[in-house]
Amino acid sequence: MTDPLSRRSFLGTAAAVAAAPSLDARFPAPAVIRSSQARYAAVASANGIRGVTKAVELMTQGADTLDAGVEGVKIQELDPEDMSVGYGGLPNEEGVVQLDASCMHGPSRRAGAVACLEGIKTPSEVARLVLKYTNHILLVGAGAKRFALSYGFKEEDLLTPRSREAWLRWRANRGRDDDWVDVPAGQPIGPRPTGTINLNTINAKGEISSVTTTSGLAWKIPGRSGDSPIVGAGQYTDNTIGAAGSTGLGEANIMACGGFLTVEHMRQGMKPTDAALATLKRVLAMAPPRLVDERGRPRFQLEFYALNKAGEFGSASFFPSKYAAHDGREGRILDTAPLFPR
Repeated sequence: MTDPLSRRSFLGTAAAVAAAPSLDARFPAPAVIRSSQARYAAVASANGIRGVTKAVELMTQGADTLDAGVEGVKIQELDPEDMSVGYGGLPNEEGVVQLDASCMHGPSRRAGAVACLEGIKTPSEVARLVLKYTNHILLVGAGAKRFALSYGFKEEDLLTPRSREAWLRWRANRGRDDDWVDVPAGQPIGPRPTGTINLNTINAKGEISSVTTTSGLAWKIPGRSGDSPIVGAGQYTDNTIGAAGSTGLGEANIMACGGFLTVEHMRQGMKPTDAALATLKRVLAMAPPRLVDERGRPRFQLEFYALNKAGEFGSASFFPSKYAAHDGREGRILDTAPLFPR
């Protein structure tokens, strides 16, 4: 086994460090020595276990990190059994599925996003097209749909029988004084979940990307978008540092620019999990009183997923949860680091 760092290169590096000016108050972020040895890795929300495996498989075959990430999240976007993203996602209060997605490509320092996209199963692909072929970052509503159709996407009904039934049950039981007949108590009523998939990738060259996609909050006011299509909130990538993204209550995350902030914490030398925990503390400090209980705990869940330039990954959440990760050898479901016990 050969040592990649020769004596000559070591002495040259040492001389350069000695000649460099010392840090002072002009440089608020601490100097951090990072490994130049990256590795294949991917980290995602728990529903992305198939996605991280697919992404790493594609990267090892030479695929770009963003292309690999999009192919990973498309597994869930096209899965009618996942009611949190893409096809079969739970609709807004009018029964219309509106999808959001955003992505960032570290090497090119570009981003793309769509919000309130209707009739297109894979918003992550449309967000990538915005990144690749326009000077814009975010397209919304009817304009985003026309943009997708211009590239050959097929308009489809995104409601599955299961998601439609869940919406009909919610509509029937949302109020005693409306014009809808309540469903009998013995029959379950559809929940109001939030659902998203965030997936962050890095290859052996240290190239990093991130993508987040969602159908958003179930039964939301038409036109509502959470953090998923917001670059810097739902996901963020800096190719010199790492990437981070989130799932959970988007409005709370938007207030703290959580994806960006988590990457900035890593820039200061924090490990991915510690960086995510620090961001959760900021989110809680920014939360309005109505979202915080009498003990100072959030009334909502939020999770962050992060990886750094060396391929290290981690996740943290307000309350215990799970996340998916692939270390280049295998994909696993792991426990997040919770800020509070359940």
